[in-house]
Amino acid sequence: MSLAFILLLIFLIGFVAGLRSMTAPAVVCWGAHFGWLSLTGSSVNFLANPVALVLFTIFAVGELIADKLPFIPGRTTPVPLIIRIILGATCGTALCVVAKIALGYGVLGGSVGAIVGAYGGYNYRRLIRTNGSVAQFLAALLEDIVAVGCGFWVVSRF
Repeated sequence: MSLAFILLLIFLIGFVAGLRSMTAPAVVCWGAHFGWLSLTGSSVNFLANPVALVLFTIFAVGELIADKLPFIPGRTTPVPLIIRIILGATCGTALCVVAKIALGYGVLGGSVGAIVGAYGGYNYRRLIRTNGSVAQFLAALLEDIVAVGCGFWVVSRF
């Protein structure tokens, strides 16, 4: 696997974190569970723990539901954005561990991906709401499918 492709995957796992913050660590946990990602002995080994798998999966499902509620704070407000950046960087680091490349690539690529995903998702939903051509709920479901599908696609490449 080329370095360019690995960097793309790191960016994409960050992008997933930007769309749905808990989906990125959940799919990384599932990737470790399925044996696609070997995190043993690394700084992100906790993502291979069965407890983390259960917790992040519960959090991800909860977020997929909560995202449709009108009182949930926007993903680009400071606290949710910072959480997305941290989770994107953490998941990017996990991919660096597996690929055996410098962890800084994961921190930077995952963080940038999370920012792009957060603002991209925000603008996508704003555009749908402005045009009114598609129901907001269906737009959110499509975003869920992209986040989960892309996340599993990324972790299965290893």
